[in-house]
Amino acid sequence: MSVNLMPRRLSKLLARDEILVAPGAHDVLTARIIEQEGFECVYMTGYGTAASVLGRPDVGLLTMTEMVSRAAQMVEAVDIPVIADADTGYGNVLNVTRTVREYEKAGVACLQIEDQVSPKKCGHMLGRQVIPAEEMCAKISAACDSRHDPEFMVMARTDARTTHGVEEAIERGLAYEKAGADILFIESVESVDEMRLVTSSFEVPVLANMLEHGRTPLLSAEQLQAIGYDLVIFCVASVYTAARAIKDLMRTLKQHGTTAPCLEDMITFEQFNEIVGIREVLEIEQKYKR
Repeated sequence: MSVNLMPRRLSKLLARDEILVAPGAHDVLTARIIEQEGFECVYMTGYGTAASVLGRPDVGLLTMTEMVSRAAQMVEAVDIPVIADADTGYGNVLNVTRTVREYEKAGVACLQIEDQVSPKKCGHMLGRQVIPAEEMCAKISAACDSRHDPEFMVMARTDARTTHGVEEAIERGLAYEKAGADILFIESVESVDEMRLVTSSFEVPVLANMLEHGRTPLLSAEQLQAIGYDLVIFCVASVYTAARAIKDLMRTLKQHGTTAPCLEDMITFEQFNEIVGIREVLEIEQKYKR
């Protein structure tokens, strides 16, 4: 089996002085565009994947194998590290050990597991419940022990802020750091002051989640870096933008019976073919032409 160099690349990116920006991708085409626009990392969003694969909300409906399949496709399509959402690890510590191995085989650089009660919900929805911190610590330890490559990264997310307050969320983060988490994700903090409290509390890299119209202030990467974050994901921007564009397109088509009024909002046939790699395909055909 070939060595996956992406965990080491991700570790080096996080070790720099500048914040790492990882846009969210809800499908493989979006991941390719993210790479082509010069980003150095991509985040495979569970929220967007649920919408893309099932057309349903992020409430724990996707299975581990469905998520691993999408992650493997994304890894194959890009040459930058993929951070992949793994929800709750899809069960107890035994399930987590298999989840880690499957995600690692898929070639991702880092997987993210969270401390929600199953079935989970999107991190900015109300009504989320969390499992005991000790149970999550066991999951993190199991995840770290299960990886074949010690550089494969395990991100721990806590959803405790919304129901239990920021102090509980930070206390959990400290326990998860001690259990071996390589990156911490304190979900849905609600002010810049809370952000500063979070970033000053841990030794490992800390992630900021920028979800448009969510519970956390929407800041720029530069502002987040000044606060002390090491990594930021814009997890749902692509899926929200795509949904809006498609709704507008279909409304126009329904009203006018043509897509002509939308031409200025579309890329061209040639541009799209470049995005999906037609040049490489033609080069392979030419190379092996008899």
